[in-house]
Amino acid sequence: MNIQLLRDLCLSFEAAVEDFPFRPEISVFKVGGKMFALSWLDQRPLKINLKCDPDDAVRLRAEHPGLIAPGYHMNKRHWNTVTVDGDLPDRLVRELVEDSYDLVVAGLPRAERDRLRMLGA
Repeated sequence: MNIQLLRDLCLSFEAAVEDFPFRPEISVFKVGGKMFALSWLDQRPLKINLKCDPDDAVRLRAEHPGLIAPGYHMNKRHWNTVTVDGDLPDRLVRELVEDSYDLVVAGLPRAERDRLRMLGA
């Protein structure tokens, strides 16, 4: 997966936006003002930080050593850094991004979740 496909994927979710709050080469994807993905646009191999259920995070790291690691500069319990250089199946990358988005949406206030549901209806 390349950076454009990754950006398109992250922005395909309801109300997802891209922001650059840290540096121009660090792309942050948010929903409801909360981050669900962070990627270094100029880094090779391409990597992305994604929110993850803590139990799944540990399992994924064990199943994909060197490709999925504790989140770089993030809460290591809840975030993974995923190397998106083609060694992981694109399907798995899509699932991990979607799971991250869903976890963040689940933590939003009920009114915001209801608004997102109405937008997607």
